[in-house]
Amino acid sequence: MSSSRWPLLAVAAAALAVLAEDPFGEDCRSKTYPPAGPTFKGTVPTYIINLDLPPSRRWDNLMSDKKIELKTVIQSIKNIANAFVPSGKVVEIVDTKLAWLISTLPYPFSEELKGIGNASGIPLGEIVLFNIFYEIFTVCTSIVAEDKSGKLYHARNLDFGLFLGWDIKNSSWIITQELKPLVVTLDFQRNNKTVFKSTNFAGYVGMVSGIKPGIFTLTMNERFSLDGGYIGIFEWILGRRDGMWMGFLTRTVLENGTSYQEAKDQLVKTRLLAPAYFILGGNKSGEGCVITRSRQAALDIWDLDANGGTWYVLETNYDRWKTPLVLDDRRTPAMKCMNQTKQENISLPAIYDVLSTKPILNKLTVCTTLMEVSEGRSESYLRECIGSCSPW
Repeated sequence: MSSSRWPLLAVAAAALAVLAEDPFGEDCRSKTYPPAGPTFKGTVPTYIINLDLPPSRRWDNLMSDKKIELKTVIQSIKNIANAFVPSGKVVEIVDTKLAWLISTLPYPFSEELKGIGNASGIPLGEIVLFNIFYEIFTVCTSIVAEDKSGKLYHARNLDFGLFLGWDIKNSSWIITQELKPLVVTLDFQRNNKTVFKSTNFAGYVGMVSGIKPGIFTLTMNERFSLDGGYIGIFEWILGRRDGMWMGFLTRTVLENGTSYQEAKDQLVKTRLLAPAYFILGGNKSGEGCVITRSRQAALDIWDLDANGGTWYVLETNYDRWKTPLVLDDRRTPAMKCMNQTKQENISLPAIYDVLSTKPILNKLTVCTTLMEVSEGRSESYLRECIGSCSPW
């Protein structure tokens, strides 16, 4: 065969790969709720975080229960770092240098991190490392949907652990599996009353998802960009600190926000350390959006408009005006399943079905969270993708 034909064959093969069905995909799932079967790995325990306590004491009870699991995850992260840099220099920097960062962080987060370190016995540098990871390694699928009556639902798959150690024997990501025992529902209270709830990892003081009962719901997804979280963190270390850590911003909004519009304004306008997608739901018809953020500004706001045909908004980890990476297209099957469900049938169980469908459910999926703002309902379930599954 003429060598001149090889480039044409390569192009043809690439085109076929793009057009071919996802080898890890499947028909939209149904009747998966209430959670059961092999993809359901358990419910998530609830802990109260008392905001009336000094910040350094708020996490004592949680750390008493979860310090061993937290040490396991941090040790695995260090092992992965040592595999890339066998000299041990990375771990040495973590243990001796990162602790200094706590003194630069805003109140109350700095004091809370110190308290977690004291309660767990884990070096402060390693606590900082654990919290930094969520600025740069979270991949997820989030959905806000409105039913025919105007009721709003918000749900997400939390996918975490990309490229953080593949366990060949068990065909799973090491960090993903080790994080599951750390998943908790946190009930942040003041004067014995709930301020907000969040599904989180024990040891992380920012928020990746949460509900302010009766007011709004919020999830955060990572946005891949060359001007990414690494750059923001380096700027912070070098002294430029006019940006806000993503998890600290979502925590602040959930703790202090009094309305959907106030939360939206803060998420749109605050300068960030890392680019992100903020997925926000309110308590009235039309109150739902995906905010696409660079570190400096909002690039796009995609609002619910049920009357105009947009009865749901859905975000994975790609700008909505761009085609997702062929090897990581969760958006297309998720939208297919939402459209197949139809607005008249939408509910939290129906969205759980969507989030239970491969590849939306994949080897990185740690848990699924369902939220309904008007009832203040929030429930989370540990997940496992069984059989032939996309690695991400």
